[in-house]
Amino acid sequence: MENTMNIKQLFTDSRAVSPVIGVILMVAITVILAAVIGTFVLGLGNQVSTAPQASFTFDYNGSNLTITHESGEALVASQINVTGDSISNEQWTTHGTTTGDKIKAGNYYDVGATFTSGDVVRVVWTAESGASSSTLQKWTYNG
Repeated sequence: MENTMNIKQLFTDSRAVSPVIGVILMVAITVILAAVIGTFVLGLGNQVSTAPQASFTFDYNGSNLTITHESGEALVASQINVTGDSISNEQWTTHGTTTGDKIKAGNYYDVGATFTSGDVVRVVWTAESGASSSTLQKWTYNG
């Protein structure tokens, strides 16, 4: 009978659970606060930027590649470069069309170049801070 009573007490006694959970929660909150405060103190929060979402089509006629903004976000022209194997890094505003300083659906960019099979052309977005960049779309010539 005495063994049964001790086992019942073991399973119903919950005094030791509360302090353990409390300590775990306090440590977790401290770690999260330290991470958030550290991010802003070091200025990492300002450097985080996400690439815009945009879709482009590519039309090559043998001597000219036309890149057209089909859909998605309007892009700041000075943040968009066209680069590739057979072309140098060109800013979108060099030639083509924009709407003011924005590249919107329907605007295009012409690249005068001759491509060989396997050449890749990329539309690259660079963050305003210059800290990060992302390839929005790429085209491979399979001629």
